[in-house]
Amino acid sequence: MSEPGYEQARDELVEVVRRLEAGGLSLEESLALWERGEALAKTCERQLAGARERIDQALSVTEEDVAEA
Repeated sequence: MSEPGYEQARDELVEVVRRLEAGGLSLEESLALWERGEALAKTCERQLAGARERIDQALSVTEEDVAEA
């Protein structure tokens, strides 16, 4: 199964948090949701880090172009 996109992971994470905060779950269900939430948070962090890196690279190229002008 492929990793969800940022928006999909974020939306699912919001739902996981909502369900955990609502309570009424068994310990087993809560643990499973917690683990899913941790995995989704890592997915979001990884994708944001990749986006930041691409932005930094694009900015450094732009700065080099301006310096050469």
